[in-house]
Order: sequence, then structure tokens, then C-alpha cells
Amino acid sequence: MQIIRFADIKPQPWRNGGGVTRELASHSPAAGEWDWRVSIADVTKAGAYSAFPGMERLLTVVEGELLLLSVDGAEHPLEKYRPFRFPGGAESFSALPTGDIRNLNVITREGTFKAYTSIVELSRKRAHPVFEGQLGILLQGQASVTPGDTEQAETPVALDRYDVVVGSDSQTPEILGRGFLAVVSIDPVPGSSD
Repeated sequence: MQIIRFADIKPQPWRNGGGVTRELASHSPAAGEWDWRVSIADVTKAGAYSAFPGMERLLTVVEGELLLLSVDGAEHPLEKYRPFRFPGGAESFSALPTGDIRNLNVITREGTFKAYTSIVELSRKRAHPVFEGQLGILLQGQASVTPGDTEQAETPVALDRYDVVVGSDSQTPEILGRGFLAVVSIDPVPGSSD
């Protein structure tokens, strides 16, 4: 069972220097480039987003109330926990009418991978599985994870906010608790080389 601890991830400046991000996971077929990346970014001032031509972005506000995102001149009000998809190469600017926010960003190479983000309310009674090709990210609340499909009972491992559970189809991790979980699915596009 693989857990990526948010507290262990060092913040990095944005490509355009306008903020900081923490990379949770990525897939790099070659040095210096990636086909997909999942990160959490702190947005503390209005301004331009980095351009990623040939990529698709899926952005979800996970902390704070509202982000006003302008994409190629069209304004989109993004509320908390509502994923929004837009072209990575678009000219994008943000405004922060209600103060600082934190975004969950999923960026995928067009034609190679397609990403989906679902926000799930956790339960203490019914475990939520995280399958191969998925990441479970605790957004809020208290939760623990156990490897599923095991003969013996396993001691649950506590998760902290923004910790990531990497999905698997063998001993599929199962998350129990109270709060909200982001489930990011990254699917290969049929016919792509990967």
C-alpha cells in the first residue's frame, strides 16, 4: 500500500513564478517532461497561469471559496469542489474575490491520457476503494486506509489532510472516515502508444 505524505513534499515555484505548487504524482516517459501530473497549488495573488501547450488541465478549488478563472477571455467562476476542464495552452488568468485559495491540478497530455476528478463524501461504515490508475487525496476531515483483499485484519493507517493513497487492483486500498476525498482517475486514451 503506497501513501504519499503531503507534509514530505517540498513546494516548488510555478513555471511562470506566480505561485507555488506541490507535485503529488506524475508520469514521465522521458527526463524533463511528463505525460501527466497531479499537484496542489497555493494561489495567493491574482495573475496569469503557466501555459502548457498540448496538455489538458482539470482544476478543482479545494480550499477557499471562489476562484474567478478567465480562459481565453471567457470568465468562469469556480466554486469549491467543482472540477473544471480547460486547454493547457489557453491564456488563463485568475482573480481571488474571496481571498487565498488552494487548487488541485491535474494536467494530462492530449491524446495520451484523460483525467477525471470526483469529490466523494467519506463514510465510517462503507469503505471507499482506490483502484489501479486512481489517486485518493484526503481533502478534509479524518480518515484511515487499509489494504483490501487481505486474509488478516490490517491495522488502519491514519491519513492527514492532502495525503495521497495510490490505487491498486491487488489489495485495493480502502478508505474509511468522515470528510471529503478527491478521487483522481488517469486513463490512457485508446490507441495512444502508452
